[in-house]
Amino acid sequence: MIKRINYTLILFYCFALALGGCASLGQQHFNHWPEGTAPEEVGSLLAEHFVETPHTNFGFDSPPSSITYSEVCTWYGALKFARYSDDQHLLEALEERYRPLMGEQQRLVPHPDHVDHTVFGAIPLELFLQTGKEKYLEQGIGFADQQWRLPERANGEQRKLAAEGLSWQTRYWIDDMFMISTIQAQAYRATGKERYMDRAAREMVVYLKELQRPNGLFYHAPDVPYFWGRGNGWMAAGMTELLRALPEDHPDRRTILQGYRTMMKSLLAHQAEDGMWRQLIDENSAWKETSSTGMFAFAMITGVKRGWLEEDVYGPAARKAWISLVSYIDENGDVRQVCQGTNKKNDKQYYLDRKRITGDMHGQAPVLWCAYALLEK
Repeated sequence: MIKRINYTLILFYCFALALGGCASLGQQHFNHWPEGTAPEEVGSLLAEHFVETPHTNFGFDSPPSSITYSEVCTWYGALKFARYSDDQHLLEALEERYRPLMGEQQRLVPHPDHVDHTVFGAIPLELFLQTGKEKYLEQGIGFADQQWRLPERANGEQRKLAAEGLSWQTRYWIDDMFMISTIQAQAYRATGKERYMDRAAREMVVYLKELQRPNGLFYHAPDVPYFWGRGNGWMAAGMTELLRALPEDHPDRRTILQGYRTMMKSLLAHQAEDGMWRQLIDENSAWKETSSTGMFAFAMITGVKRGWLEEDVYGPAARKAWISLVSYIDENGDVRQVCQGTNKKNDKQYYLDRKRITGDMHGQAPVLWCAYALLEK
C-alpha cells in the first residue's frame, strides 16, 4: 500500500512540473525587466491615463461624432490589461467610462456600417466576458452579426461578397484584418458559436491570398507598393488576435499560422538594432515608428508564449522591441513618434513625410496590448 502511494506522489509531482513547464513557455525572456519597463508598471500608467482622457477625435481639437476605432483599440487593450493584471479598480473605471454610451451619450456609439465602426463591439463583449452582464453581450453581438448581415440597400459588389461568404464590409485594406478578426473572435469567446470563428478565418484566408507578398509583408493596398509600418502592424496583430481564439483543429488554422510565421520571419530580418521598426519597414532611411513596433512586438510576444514561434529566436527580439518601445513613453503616459492617421497613396515620400505625433491612440493601444500579452500566463 505504501509503495503504491509513493508512486502516486511521484506521478503527481511529475504532472505538476509538466504543467509548470507549459505555463513558463517564453518566460525566460519576459521577466527581470530593467527599471521602468515592467509591463505591470507601464500598463498601469497608460491604462490610468486612458481613463482620464476625454473621447478623442484622431488628434483634432473638436470632439468626435462617434467613438473612433483607435480609441476602441486602446479601450480594448486597457480592459485586457485589467483582466491579466487582476486590477478590479481599473475594470470598474473602464466600465464607468462605458456606461454613458448606453444612456445619455448613446449618440457616440458608432453605427456598424464599416469595419472601422463595427470593431466597437469588441468593447461591450469584453465587458461581458469580465462582468457577465447580459446587456453588454446583447450589444456586442449585434455589432458582430451586422458585419455579415447584408443591408437592404446593398450594392452589387456587397452582394457579391456576401454570396462568397465574406463580410459585405470587405474592402481589402490591410487594417481590416484587425477590425474584423477582433470583433468576430470576441463574439466567439462570448458565445462559443463556431460561426464567428468560421467568418473571421475565411476572411483572413482570402486577405492573405490577395494581399500578402512573397516576402511575408503587405503592401498598404494592391495599388500602393510600399510596406507601411502600421498597416502591416494591423495585419500582424489581426492574425495574432485571430490565432489566439481559433481552435487548434479549425481547417483554416494551418493557412493562417503559415501566413503569420512568414510575416514574423520577414519582420525579424527588418528589425533595427535597437529593437524598433521603421515607418517603411524595408527602408533604412525611414524614421523609427512606435505604433508599428508595438503591434509587431505584441505579435511576437504572443507567438513565443503560445509556442507558435521559436522561443530562442523571437523571444530576444520581442524583449528588445518592448524595452525600446517603452523608452518612447513620456512621464504622462503618452507615446511619442506615432505616425499620424494615414490614407493610402502611391508616393513613397508621402509615407516618409507623415507627421510624428505624441499621445495618439494609434500608439497608446499597442503598448497596452504588449503589456497584457506579457502578463498573460
